[in-house]
Amino acid sequence: MRATLPRRLLAELLGTMLLVTTVVGSGIMATRLSPNDVGLQLLENSTATVFALAVLILILGPVSGAHFNPVVTVAAWWSDRHNPAGLSARDIAPYIAAQTLGAIAGSVLANAMFGVAQGMSATARDQPQLWLGEIVATAGLLLLIFALVRTGRAALAAPAVGAYIGAAYWFTSSTSFANPAVTIGRAFTDTFAGITPTSVPAFIGAQILGALIGIALVTALYPKTAGSADTASQPSPQQAIEPEVVGAAP
Repeated sequence: MRATLPRRLLAELLGTMLLVTTVVGSGIMATRLSPNDVGLQLLENSTATVFALAVLILILGPVSGAHFNPVVTVAAWWSDRHNPAGLSARDIAPYIAAQTLGAIAGSVLANAMFGVAQGMSATARDQPQLWLGEIVATAGLLLLIFALVRTGRAALAAPAVGAYIGAAYWFTSSTSFANPAVTIGRAFTDTFAGITPTSVPAFIGAQILGALIGIALVTALYPKTAGSADTASQPSPQQAIEPEVVGAAP
């Protein structure tokens, strides 16, 4: 039985908050432990994120689907919009609001734990190659999540999404934000993981484009034909996350 909307929103807010707390907090810790080695800082930051993301999906997936990401929420609705058991269109805005508020709270919490002054980031991330990195990272994330859902392997989402994000930290130029809510949240910390507010709109635009590409790839590779036996046996994204998951990204 699906959780009530307030419970699901609490799960999305809490999960996104703790995800951003992990990204920002481990970034702060990494710069303090390895002040002269940026590569090691990124390794420390990505390792913490991989483990925390997998754990958060396992904990909160049965409640809300553990989206923690507006593009995942919208894609989950779109992918199964004709199924009454799927995510409702009216739930999209509350999900995104909870995710965004949680992301901001996550940066504020990390700043407070490490004694960092609250404020906006001064780290500019406005190069075109970074936008391309966000397109690639987000497209790959959506392709992974819905490939798992449409092939009945949603139970693998926690380790698979964690592994993908860990890899994407390194193979994308942007270090794989791949998440509009988290991008906004990371603007609220002037630390290793921060992004200046002026860089946020272009990142979000790139993430939306990447999500559209990801959905198109899923549709091409794993089509759902109305009335087919395959479709009848495939769980919707929302069904797959109860008790399994859809997924997330930092």
